Amino acid sequence: MDPVISVSSVYKHFGPTCAVKGLSFSVPASLCFGLLGPNGAGKTTMMKMVYGVSQRSAHPPGAISVFGFDPQHQSLAIKFISGVVPQENNLDEELNVEENLRVYARFYNLPSKTAAARIKELLEFMELTGKRRSGIRELSGGMKRRLTIARALLNNPRLLILDEPTTGLDPQVRHLIWEKLRNLKRQGMTILLTTHYMEEAFHICESIVIMNKGEKIVEGHPHELVGAAIEPFVLEVTKPEAFSAVSSSLPPSARVERSNDIARIYSSDRTALQELSNRLNAGEYYFRQSNLEDLFLKVTGSTLNAQQ
Repeated sequence: MDPVISVSSVYKHFGPTCAVKGLSFSVPASLCFGLLGPNGAGKTTMMKMVYGVSQRSAHPPGAISVFGFDPQHQSLAIKFISGVVPQENNLDEELNVEENLRVYARFYNLPSKTAAARIKELLEFMELTGKRRSGIRELSGGMKRRLTIARALLNNPRLLILDEPTTGLDPQVRHLIWEKLRNLKRQGMTILLTTHYMEEAFHICESIVIMNKGEKIVEGHPHELVGAAIEPFVLEVTKPEAFSAVSSSLPPSARVERSNDIARIYSSDRTALQELSNRLNAGEYYFRQSNLEDLFLKVTGSTLNAQQ
C-alpha cells in the first residue's frame, strides 16, 4: 500500500536561514507518525508544507505527496480529506461551542442535518456535550483544545494533522486527548503530529522522526530506537557536589552525560546503579528507565527542552 504522506529531500529557506534541511520520511496508513524535537527544530515548518500553507523551497528541489496530491499545487484537495489542528486554538470567541462547529461545517458544504448529527457525535466523543452552549471564554484550556480537535474532525478526514496538540495542558487532559487519538487510529485514521514531549511520542506514535535544527537525527519506532541506542537504566544526579562524591565509584559499564547541573549515569547494570544511589541523599538523584529524551541527548548533546 502506498504511504499516505511521502516527503523526499525537502528544504525550506527563510532568507539565509535553512529551517528544514533535506528532510525525508513516509507515513503509512492508519498509524500515528510523530515529528519530535525542541522548539525551533523545524517541525511546524515541515507540517505547514505538508498541508500547503507554506511552500517548500525550489532549490534544491524536493517532493511532497499527500494521498497522491502535491500540496504545492493541490492544497485544496488535501484540505478536503484532512483535518488540521494548529498550535493555536484560533476559535471564534464571539460564538459559542456549537456555533463554532456549525460555521466550520459550512466550509465543507455539509447539509444542516448532517452537520447537526456530526456535531452531536463529536461533542460526545470529545466529552463536551455539556458545554455546547458555553462561550469560548468560559472554557478551560483543555476544553478549547478538545473543541479545536473536534472541529478538525467535522469532515470525517482520512488524515488528521496536529501541531503540538497538548502543549500547556495538565496531565489529566493530556491523557484524555491521547486516548481519543488512539480511538481514531483504531477507526483507521492516519495521524501526523508534532510534539516536544517525548512521553507523548512514546505513548501514541508507532513511528517518529527526531529533528534538530531542521535535520532528521533518527527515525523509527520509539520503543525500538530507545532499546537499540541507549542503555536501559539511568541514574540522574541533580547536584554537582553529589556527583563529585560518587564519580570515583562508577561501574565499569557506566556512561556519563552532563547537562547544566545534572549528571546522567547510564548503564545496563541496574544493580550497580542502585548501589550507587544508596550512597546519595534523598533529593539528590532520580533512578529511572531511559527514554527518548536520553536518545536525543546522546545524538545531539542537548536536551529536548533546551533553548535552541
